[in-house]
Amino acid sequence: MTKIYVPRDMAALAVGAKRVLAAIEKEAAARGETIQIIRNGSRGLLWLEPLVEVETPEGRIGYGNVKPSDVPSLFDAGFLKGGAHPLSIGKVEEHPYWAKQTRVTFERVGIIDPVNLDDYVAHGGGQGLAKAFEIGPAKVIEEVTKSGLRGRGGAGFPAGIKWKTVADAPADRRYVVTNADEGDSGTFADRMVMEGDPFVLIEGMTICGYAIGASKGFIYLRAEYPQCAEVLTEALEAARKAGWLGENVRGSGFAFDIELRIGAGAYVCGEETSLLESLEGHRGIVRVKPPLPAHVGFMGRPTVVNNVLTLATAPAILAKGGEYYASLGVGRSRGTMPLQIAGNVKFGGLYETPFGLTLGEIVNDIGGGTLTGRPVRAVQCGGPLGAYVPPSLFDTPFDYEAFQKHDSLIGHGGLVVFDDTVDMAQMARFGMEFCAIESCGKCTPCRIGSTRGVETIDKIVEGVDVEANIELLSDLCNTMKFGSLCALGGFAPYPVESALRHYPEDFRKATLPAAAE
Repeated sequence: MTKIYVPRDMAALAVGAKRVLAAIEKEAAARGETIQIIRNGSRGLLWLEPLVEVETPEGRIGYGNVKPSDVPSLFDAGFLKGGAHPLSIGKVEEHPYWAKQTRVTFERVGIIDPVNLDDYVAHGGGQGLAKAFEIGPAKVIEEVTKSGLRGRGGAGFPAGIKWKTVADAPADRRYVVTNADEGDSGTFADRMVMEGDPFVLIEGMTICGYAIGASKGFIYLRAEYPQCAEVLTEALEAARKAGWLGENVRGSGFAFDIELRIGAGAYVCGEETSLLESLEGHRGIVRVKPPLPAHVGFMGRPTVVNNVLTLATAPAILAKGGEYYASLGVGRSRGTMPLQIAGNVKFGGLYETPFGLTLGEIVNDIGGGTLTGRPVRAVQCGGPLGAYVPPSLFDTPFDYEAFQKHDSLIGHGGLVVFDDTVDMAQMARFGMEFCAIESCGKCTPCRIGSTRGVETIDKIVEGVDVEANIELLSDLCNTMKFGSLCALGGFAPYPVESALRHYPEDFRKATLPAAAE
């Protein structure tokens, strides 16, 4: 029986994967062919979705951008045996975009059936948790610390230190919370790992729970990810049925369970204290820190709040050793980063690689430059609150400290590419407007500052007291950066300041002579 892989990842579904699946089943039935359909996650070659794969003795052969109307010709070409066809990309593992990656967190994504626990185990799943039970909680934290793993949600705080802080905090109970409220524009790694390999997140949370002495975990998922919710629910049920969650996890005597909670679509709930407020049933507004969630978190107990990618990386670290993970990357940025390349780019997708590639290599060599073929003018790194980076800084290595030197952020690893037709004054305005809409309203610099920022940029664009208003805007950014309670107001100035710094001409168009424009 021939195995055919059709992704259930949202990126594939958005471009017709369900219709392609129905067409394949219909065509196979009409031709009397017996097939087995496996709904895998996406490989991350998003410009080729829907990417249909056929298992052959030589390996899995891929066919990209398949439409329902292509299916009859695929069968005519013998695609059940990997036959030649204009849509064929050959062996998927040999495709340059795939072959050049170093997949650690995403090593199974796109390869396995995401809700089949046996498939997960057959591809190395579960080894990290087995190792954790073998070495004990203290050694688990030691391995995570040794690995140099930093929070992949954007802050880049060392995971091992956070885990140890929670483990050492006196309490009658502790919690593990996964921040799956992935709301940054141009980011989709959390969604991809949850839809393509949910057991790795379950395993990572269990490892963390064991290390810190927690018996309960929560996944806080953004409301806009219904497909994720469906996959996670299936995976959690399978894990409980197999004894991977519950009163006696895999016969270890350790009790741990995970509950899926769905947010209400508020961007600010990606901030850990707002998330905790929402998780407790309150309005999602930020808490004043200190106390930190590591000391006073969910229901007032010590809590590890980590991003999906952070926890999903823990199983590989335990299975392969902290030293292995630390051997990848550069400087204080250890391990790999799943880059999410989006916007006006030829080869958009997910590309996991060790830290250290330059921004130019990522945009031009991996991403292939702009889809329009026009010159790249800017890349926004780190979501809607990230800085705009010009091509003159494309020699900057992709690591936390190198980006900080240029007042930029790595954030969650999202990169949005713009060509030379973009108006950077309008993009700066969007940053302030986004903050104004998404602010929880608790602190004045964020609540009022973002609204005044939009008004001030509008005056600049209209040519009203341009230089004075630019100075006012810079002062406003400084107030928001250092006066806001959380990163929403604190980071909103980054796109504005970077646009002012690197693209000053876009803010002075109204005052330029016609010839100068």
